Amino acid sequence: MDDTDCNILAELQRDGRISLTDLAERVGISLSSCQRRVRSLEQEGIISGYRAYIDPARFGLNFSAIVFVTLREGDRQSVYTFEEEVKDIPQIIQAQRLFGDPDYMLHVIAQDLPAFQKLYDEKLSGLSGVQRLTSTLVMKTVVKDRALPV
Repeated sequence: MDDTDCNILAELQRDGRISLTDLAERVGISLSSCQRRVRSLEQEGIISGYRAYIDPARFGLNFSAIVFVTLREGDRQSVYTFEEEVKDIPQIIQAQRLFGDPDYMLHVIAQDLPAFQKLYDEKLSGLSGVQRLTSTLVMKTVVKDRALPV
């Protein structure tokens, strides 16, 4: 990957809907070269997809919490089962496995505190292998979906 590829990635992170013509112009290469490079970046998995960012508040999702999860056991099957169950809960918008304690960090969104409490009581506390859940409420998002420093 060279500087031109990095410039392409930076521009696509700023505006994923940019036309290839405009992208080529911004990066300073021909349209055909730009098309080849973008296709190559996609095929190599460097560009893994394109998506629209949606404002959660516009859907009434005004409540955000971080839930730390500690599992009872750390064996392969327990981890696999827990991770598969987490994937089935749409209110978990990000889940990360951590080194040390706790084992996982879940970013959860809900309409409000009662909706979060219901989700917590009915789904999160029932996840397989959970020993302990610790939650903290998100007061304010300071940095969101920052582009990678390419």
